[in-house]
Amino acid sequence: MELETIYKKLQIQEMNQMQKSTYKASENKNDVLLLSPTGSGKTLAFLFPVLRNLKKKTLGIQALILVPARELALQIEQVFKTMGTDFKISVCYGGHDKKIEINNLIEAPAVLIGTPGRVAYHLRNKNFDPKAIETLVLDEFDKALELGFHDDMEFIISSLSNLSQRILTSATAMDEIPSFTSLKDEKRIDFLKLSEVRPDIQFKKVMTIPEEKLDTLFNLICKIGNKRTLIFCNHREATDRISELLRGKGIDCETFHGGMEQDERERALLKFRNDSARILITTDLASRGLDVPEVESIVHYQLPPKEDAFIHRNGRTARMSAKGFAYLIMAEDENFPFIKNTIPEEDVTGYHKIPGPTPFQTVYISAGKKDKVNKVDIVGFLIKKGELQKEDIGLIEVKDTTSYVAVSRSKVKALLKKLSSERLKNKKVKMEIAY
Repeated sequence: MELETIYKKLQIQEMNQMQKSTYKASENKNDVLLLSPTGSGKTLAFLFPVLRNLKKKTLGIQALILVPARELALQIEQVFKTMGTDFKISVCYGGHDKKIEINNLIEAPAVLIGTPGRVAYHLRNKNFDPKAIETLVLDEFDKALELGFHDDMEFIISSLSNLSQRILTSATAMDEIPSFTSLKDEKRIDFLKLSEVRPDIQFKKVMTIPEEKLDTLFNLICKIGNKRTLIFCNHREATDRISELLRGKGIDCETFHGGMEQDERERALLKFRNDSARILITTDLASRGLDVPEVESIVHYQLPPKEDAFIHRNGRTARMSAKGFAYLIMAEDENFPFIKNTIPEEDVTGYHKIPGPTPFQTVYISAGKKDKVNKVDIVGFLIKKGELQKEDIGLIEVKDTTSYVAVSRSKVKALLKKLSSERLKNKKVKMEIAY
């Protein structure tokens, strides 16, 4: 497939400079170490070389992409599917149904994306043959090491006897690359310090006292208005506390942290993406590797102890040449060596209007890929049987056994009433608001 065709499907004009440099460096199956900030487009930087390596007549898995988090695996899968190739892709990760994954591996995909623990499980149980794998990508490699995936990655790589190319990506410089990666004469692409990929972020301090911190946050949210915002906390308890406050004020928001069940986390991100909620309250779990588009504001409700975490959080805004804002809620006696004294203060005192409802609500449908249901089926169902207009339908995500669709908030109640006895592809389905 021609690159121009893929650009159109991705809705981009061309690769950015970092992606072009990676594409050129990876020619002739050279190993590549790519260092580039969060939000600079690393996913496409390695997917283009992966796609170039794939052969149509080769059976079995040809490329393996290891990632530290399930959300990142799902994001990469979505980007690859958007590229519109004829190659099959599958994902596997902790918390996902193993039987579904095993069935997906019977007719091997050309590309497999997975977390190291789950990929190692399938390898040990001989659920796929690694012999055809020639391309290996270790995405967010520094994060994978930080999360303790060293042994699983070492086992996986030692099982890949026919590798011809390795691509490692990282958002931070590493003192040493572990020998088990077996990088050989790698081309190093370092965009960490180049100004053209540095995000354009305006930093603002919001001063408070501990007793008034929640009230200060509420005032700030009201001042920011109805813009997509990430609120970062150091502790799960804080995310839940903030969520309770905002929901009590009638503000749509979602929480995202490691203490939640996998389906809860996926649903929270989905609702944030599809404009059912414009505020996501999270721990550092969301600071890297997630596809969270057009975040205009970052709020540090609790500042992280280390500068790396601070940088990664801020990387969620001002992505791909856009501008962004980062608000630091601080008390006078707090001191962080990586926070400049010259950052201007933002005054949030006084009355601010509470942000209005988001334009969409998310509707759950009890049918998915396993029921042979796709996005086109759902759009047709909602327009023909539900009498919606195209502009009333937002982002649709179809999973294995369920689907979620964003519907104009003002149309949801009437829609659910109309469709209560209708069938989707001759199947009676349950439909309800996704909470």
